[in-house]
Amino acid sequence: MPLRFALICSACMALLLGACTTPATAKKPPAPPPYDTRAEVQAFAAQMAARHGWDARWVLLQLRGAQLQRSTQKLMMPAPPGQAKNWAAYRDRFVEPQRIAAGTAFWQANADALARAEARYGVPAEVIVGIVGVETFYGRVLGRYRALDVLATLAFDFPSGRSDRSGYFRDELEQLLVLARHEDVDPASLTGSFAGAIGLPQFMPGSINRHAVDFDGDGHIDLTTSAADAIGSIAHFLAQHGWRPGMPVTFDVTPPDDPAQRARLLAPDIVPSFDAATFAAAGATLSPAGQAHDGLMALVSVDNGDAPPSFVAGTVNFFVLTRYNRSSYYARAVLALGEAVRSAR
Repeated sequence: MPLRFALICSACMALLLGACTTPATAKKPPAPPPYDTRAEVQAFAAQMAARHGWDARWVLLQLRGAQLQRSTQKLMMPAPPGQAKNWAAYRDRFVEPQRIAAGTAFWQANADALARAEARYGVPAEVIVGIVGVETFYGRVLGRYRALDVLATLAFDFPSGRSDRSGYFRDELEQLLVLARHEDVDPASLTGSFAGAIGLPQFMPGSINRHAVDFDGDGHIDLTTSAADAIGSIAHFLAQHGWRPGMPVTFDVTPPDDPAQRARLLAPDIVPSFDAATFAAAGATLSPAGQAHDGLMALVSVDNGDAPPSFVAGTVNFFVLTRYNRSSYYARAVLALGEAVRSAR
């Protein structure tokens, strides 16, 4: 009997402990108050309404339905230290058979829009195709977050632990509401990346309002379902940032052997700062086409893990590509994918 009683007591104690501990381990953070009830959001709505001549109640009504996205907060945090950058591995993520095949099909389906964009804005079709492929795998990876949710989260609940960019995202939240009013759509219906980028070209709302164009002539801008609008908008964006028709984007180059001269050429990073004569005087060897180039160039370096880095001479057009995404790895991946698709055609 004592043993049986002890077993029964132990079982009861386990059940009691389980009843006490299980809810604690599964406890979720308390639900945040609705955005429209918060003082800083109400101030934002009043200021925005005053700027645009709107009713502040409409702004608050839209924000009432916005939901805090904790996954967005986590994704905005800096990546933990990892392996050294490797250009070859980065390139191979994008320049691979499935993406090339999808790019070939995208080019074939949108050849007319690509030709019109190149004629109007001077941006080669392969550059536009490369951007769409790197950004969204030709529409396969558009993002499923509601832009209203992620922009409200980053505007008013930006994660601590990194430099605060809440001001930027408040501007983008305002631009999202401007976009929705202009296009007469529900702001909650617009979806995109965890940071609020939308459509095939992954434009932030501000970029849509400033640079997107109605390239299919239907009276609306739709970067998600209209490939023509996306194509024209990418070309217009690059043209507005200084794309120069007919200018090559990069030239082959061998950097100087002298460390001091190499460091001098690398100092401006991706900003074109030196002419061909300066490259030669520093001991860099440009390709014949690069030697004949009469504009400024940058010595652009990308790392290859434990192997030596790779170099190109980037022109003004290379710098313009980095206005889309400030990364030399990104710009080179766009060029490599676009060239691979062009060759596959």
